[in-house]
Amino acid sequence: MAFDEKVFDSKTGVKAQASPWAVFRFGFSAYQNGHKDQAVEAYKYAAENGQLGATWKLARMYAEGDGVKRDDYEAFKFFAEIAQQDVEPGSPEESYVSDALVALGTYLKKGIPGSPVSADPVAAQEYYMRAAANYRNPSAQFEMGKMFLKGEGGVKANIKQAGRWLQLAAEKGHAGAQATLGHLLFQGGKVVKGLAMMTAALERASPSDRVWIRGMQEEAFAVAPEADRRTAIALAEDILAKGNDGR
Repeated sequence: MAFDEKVFDSKTGVKAQASPWAVFRFGFSAYQNGHKDQAVEAYKYAAENGQLGATWKLARMYAEGDGVKRDDYEAFKFFAEIAQQDVEPGSPEESYVSDALVALGTYLKKGIPGSPVSADPVAAQEYYMRAAANYRNPSAQFEMGKMFLKGEGGVKANIKQAGRWLQLAAEKGHAGAQATLGHLLFQGGKVVKGLAMMTAALERASPSDRVWIRGMQEEAFAVAPEADRRTAIALAEDILAKGNDGR
């Protein structure tokens, strides 16, 4: 990889007077080319000098063990730093803050073993709510839907509120929200529509979500009448073809 001599020296690393934005761009290029050690050094410099995107990249790398040893507490600290920023909805940096809020909520739901971060469902709910309401983050809206379904995180169980949050996430294509909403419809007597939504969600889901969605969908199919199953499969195909959420 060709080095930008104004930004990075192959022997001494990031140059002290380099522009944080230029260093961030160098870090991205280094990462793309597989030089993740140089990317981490560049991102750290850019993050220390106010580049929110660099802070987010570091958080994600530590959270996923990508180019560095996985360290959830280190990731948590970077995400917390991002969450402290006052970023207006619609700004170029919105996605960094939105994602950081969801990550913090997820860490706080269960805590981080071997770290000062203990489980705090109420704090988790506050982070999710901020991301869901301020930034319309579908993952956060899904989490809020689940919390209202179960009465967790300091909120009272409220199926109407749960449905509202799940619908918002489902409209943005969140497969987990689509499946959960479909299950609610199924339980509420809207058998065909519920089955169809769960079936379409299963097709759209990530590998990690397919396990629980498949279990939910198969359980519902097992008790549904044959005619309803056939109609639901046809409706699911229509939902997938049109790319909608089954409304």
